[in-house]
Amino acid sequence: MTADQWALWACGIYFLTGLLTGVWKYWQIATSEKGRAHYYVDVAHRASLMYAFACLVLERFALLSVWDDWINTLAVLANVVFFGLAIGSYILHGFLQDTRNQLQRPHRLGGGSVPELAMSTFMVSLIVAEVGGFAVLFAGFVMR
Repeated sequence: MTADQWALWACGIYFLTGLLTGVWKYWQIATSEKGRAHYYVDVAHRASLMYAFACLVLERFALLSVWDDWINTLAVLANVVFFGLAIGSYILHGFLQDTRNQLQRPHRLGGGSVPELAMSTFMVSLIVAEVGGFAVLFAGFVMR
């Protein structure tokens, strides 16, 4: 698949995830005494929709980039993989209802916790992948 196709596939998957988490959110609101969904169900819903549209931005910049497709593909995949991991973590926390802030120490995960080093490594990797991946696409656009 080409970079733009990866971005469109991710867009469709994340948009569908946003719609389905919206159903989950509504169900929680409808059945809650306080009329609210769990914090991370709401975050999963919003983030999925936001990342779906971010994938359209990636798709467009990949199409307009001067770099070889394999470079653009790596840049797109760096973003969409971490978008997916972020959404997955929000869904997991929404399902487990274990925290309202996954970055608060200790980093709760169900009945246990995630080691500080693992969380820090993941967050630095996410930043490098997302910012770096888009910077590659944007530079390819600018060079055009």
